[in-house]
Amino acid sequence: MFLIFNLIFIIDYELMSLDSLIISFPMLFDWISLMFMSFVFFISSMVFFYSSGYMKGDLNMNRFLLLVFLFIVSMALLIISPNMISILLGWDGLGLVSYCLVIYYQNVKSFNSGMITALSNRVGDVALLISIAWMVNYGSWNFIYYLDFFKFDYSMVFISWFIVLAGFTKSAQVPFSSWLPSAMSAPTPVSSLVHSSTLVTGGVYLFIRFSDLFSSFLLSFMLFFSVFSMFMAGIGASFEYDLKKIIAFSTLSQLGMMISILTLGDINLSIFHLLIHALFKSLLFLCAGYFIHNLNGCQDIRLMGGLISFMPLICCFFCISSISLCGFPFFSGFYSKDLILEGLSLNYFNFFIYFIFYLSMGLTIAYSFRLVYFVLLKDFSFNNFFFFHDNFMMLVGMMGLFIVCIFGGSILSWLIFPTSYFICLPFIMKVMIFIFICFGLVFGSVMSKTYFGLIKIFLGLDCFYFSLFNLSNISILGVDFFLNKGEEFYKLIDQGWLEHYGSQGIYFYMNNFSNNLFVLFNNSIKIFLFLFVIMFIFFCLFFFYSLY
Repeated sequence: MFLIFNLIFIIDYELMSLDSLIISFPMLFDWISLMFMSFVFFISSMVFFYSSGYMKGDLNMNRFLLLVFLFIVSMALLIISPNMISILLGWDGLGLVSYCLVIYYQNVKSFNSGMITALSNRVGDVALLISIAWMVNYGSWNFIYYLDFFKFDYSMVFISWFIVLAGFTKSAQVPFSSWLPSAMSAPTPVSSLVHSSTLVTGGVYLFIRFSDLFSSFLLSFMLFFSVFSMFMAGIGASFEYDLKKIIAFSTLSQLGMMISILTLGDINLSIFHLLIHALFKSLLFLCAGYFIHNLNGCQDIRLMGGLISFMPLICCFFCISSISLCGFPFFSGFYSKDLILEGLSLNYFNFFIYFIFYLSMGLTIAYSFRLVYFVLLKDFSFNNFFFFHDNFMMLVGMMGLFIVCIFGGSILSWLIFPTSYFICLPFIMKVMIFIFICFGLVFGSVMSKTYFGLIKIFLGLDCFYFSLFNLSNISILGVDFFLNKGEEFYKLIDQGWLEHYGSQGIYFYMNNFSNNLFVLFNNSIKIFLFLFVIMFIFFCLFFFYSLY
């Protein structure tokens, strides 16, 4: 109804009124926020079903479910906020709860991953805080009222750049991409939720809300970096062997695609791909979690293979979601990806952007085919057979997503685009998608069956691709310096001079002083007599001194 009649409701709920000061909480309800929030709630409900089976036997199960619930509440707060302050509350809530979830399995690897995630997202938080400070000039933090005014105010270019910086950190675009694979330390249900409809899509959602604000130069800037992120993620996934990291790279690639289509000016298409991607990516992660759960925590795809013989239903789910990711005709991913690629072909862009965009799409098919080959078709490589067990609650969560994943694309396309797109292109441009799909299949099959060990070791390419073109090393370049300095200061000052002259020193001094006083106050007759004699002598001396 909101979509058909183009309704927008803004509910300003007054929390407190003090003289002329009104503290209120505004909420924005339009078809974008309502549809996105309904997808978040649906996917999270399926994840809750799945988690009750996946985390069964965990000692801190209630803590985990409560953290996931807080995560969803923070995302809902971000979605319905037309106000910079409430956006920051949801934004920071996502960052804080994601840190708690990444370090849920308490070990050194999870701790390091959590630190990278938290520190990368703090950059975006600072950008939002500066935007809030700048918006003091306008009398209100409700940005939704000022969007038309912002177009004619050249000082607003500051806010638009800071919004782009915040969105890039949250959506893990270049150069902030390194935290996304690191966040895979979290439990798999969290990864499913994070990479489909919550944390990483927060940046894209912010871009959608502020899309009227971006200048043509800023849009070109965003397009270049998003396309580069797509290409980098596709290359990284083609050389990776960790199952969850491959799907994380895939998310990074799809986020780049959403932002790039947003820069082309089609906001509805960007929202459409955002929603469709949320469905098949969450299902893909849940299937990966099922494999890992049944393989005793093994995530290396080289140790899998032949799983279609043991888990045919889950492998069916996995294939359907992978095919949707590739954009196979009439599955959900096809409806958005085909429109995006033809919309790009219709625009006036240079050959570099055009080629990299299509190459990244071909790489998506390549790593998807490579993943399916390693997991389902290759010979069984695990060390024992005694590990397969079905869990009904996990199947319920996946089945709900599977049904929507098949039919969601066509239903949403009828709903969001009531009139059909007509894109008239030359024949070579129409078949370009099919050409790159074939290229992706060939490249994926070569990558999955060829041993590149000596070449990669000789050229050092494996480290280069695994670390996202060395972004992982660059992003923590300055952090270890400050951490080491902090450790030195802790040893030299906190446990050194400050310890001697500060808290502990004062404690020992006061303790000794009070012990001495305690001896005095212990009612010893000798001490009292001694003090009486001293006082008498002083009194006599004072008396004789006053006489003379």
